[in-house]
Amino acid sequence: MHKHLFAFLQYLKTEKNVSAHTERGYLSDLEQLFDYLGETALSTVDHRVLRQFIAHLIKRNTGKASIARKLSAIRTFFKYLNREGVLASNPARLVATPRREKRLPSVLTVDDAQRLMDAPDNKDDRDMLRDRAVLETLYSTGIRASELAGINREDIDRNDRLVRIRGKGRKERIVPVGNRALEAVEAYLREKQSGRETDAVFTGPSGKRLTVRTVQRILQNQRNKIGLQQKASPHTLRHSFATHLLESGADLRSIQELLGHASISTTQRYTHVNLDMLMEAYDRAHPKARKK
Repeated sequence: MHKHLFAFLQYLKTEKNVSAHTERGYLSDLEQLFDYLGETALSTVDHRVLRQFIAHLIKRNTGKASIARKLSAIRTFFKYLNREGVLASNPARLVATPRREKRLPSVLTVDDAQRLMDAPDNKDDRDMLRDRAVLETLYSTGIRASELAGINREDIDRNDRLVRIRGKGRKERIVPVGNRALEAVEAYLREKQSGRETDAVFTGPSGKRLTVRTVQRILQNQRNKIGLQQKASPHTLRHSFATHLLESGADLRSIQELLGHASISTTQRYTHVNLDMLMEAYDRAHPKARKK
């Protein structure tokens, strides 16, 4: 099994061009399956065995989102084995993904987003300058924390107010960036010391590129600073970016391009958030909607 797993991981890197994070996820999920199968030969694994594995995960209270992710890895692995002639068919095709509850994304109000942007208010502190640049860039572009960490100096076009982003699957896209974010980044770069990774825009005290965990911690610290009760993660700012654009009249296709979504269906969930807000406004304002 592990021989085939090693070959599969090489295939993911060379042909699918997946990120190191995705590769680690596939490895972890498939090793969990192998532990469950024990000495079972791959050639004897059918859809019934895989369904038993899913039942095993459910008994262990594994979340539906995690199960869906593991099934995706398993399907891709068995599809690869089928393509390579190791197996005659892909048994994972017959295993249904458990239905997941749909959760609306957490979104900040425009006022709360502005309060969060203004939280790092000490212009003489290098870390505060960095934190403000991080927050402004996330909210101005809607990019992921990992995408922000990967920005290099050469990726920022100050004249045209554009930034090159390396997204999932190492796909590149160009997104606009606002003047406030550019000013915050420039103020930070003027004060930051050169580090080991001199190309990186956002770095820590050691000079190394920021990690996703550090970006999350920056938001958590600034959220606590202003006493914001609502959850505020990098993805919250991404959701807020999309929702505020939609509320201002941007179309879904444009938002899809900005977020780097492969499918419009992923972007469509923001319409639900917008409809909820419209219904709240309707209930408050329309005379026939008010309760007596």
